[in-house]
Amino acid sequence: MSHRTALRHNRHARKAAAAVIIVVAALGLTACQDVETDSSSSSPSASASAPQAPAPTAKDQDQAKDQDQAKDTAKGTPSGTPKKPGMKCTDQINYAGDSRDNATINSIGNDTGYCPPIQKDETSKGTPKKPGMKCTDQINYAGDSRDNATINSIGNDTGYCPPIQK
Repeated sequence: MSHRTALRHNRHARKAAAAVIIVVAALGLTACQDVETDSSSSSPSASASAPQAPAPTAKDQDQAKDQDQAKDTAKGTPSGTPKKPGMKCTDQINYAGDSRDNATINSIGNDTGYCPPIQKDETSKGTPKKPGMKCTDQINYAGDSRDNATINSIGNDTGYCPPIQK
């Protein structure tokens, strides 16, 4: 067998192998598609094309809209002050008296882009603490069952001097 004849046989073998691969791929694609009845076509298509997603129905669109509305409701409309780029909310706003810790406040700001409004805990009621002053120097706690360190600690933590407890 001459060199030329060997090349022709080799070329035919490659073409045959390529044809087999194309047929297998086409059958694989059509086998994976859902069987649908289509009144416009009486025979299944033999061409190898990418599978297409069915067009969304009105019901699908309504469900997607409902899901989007549910997500918006769960998130809520952002409220508060817009967060300044590169700044923590706790550096931007004085959260003295807020019952949440700084990490929680800053996380809310990072997640939403808004610094949350100050939340005052019901237990933080009392007299606003004067800057640089201890609560026990600001208010006469005679008769209060707590020690001065506890009272002053509450004032430092909340920004409010606690009411007198007997």
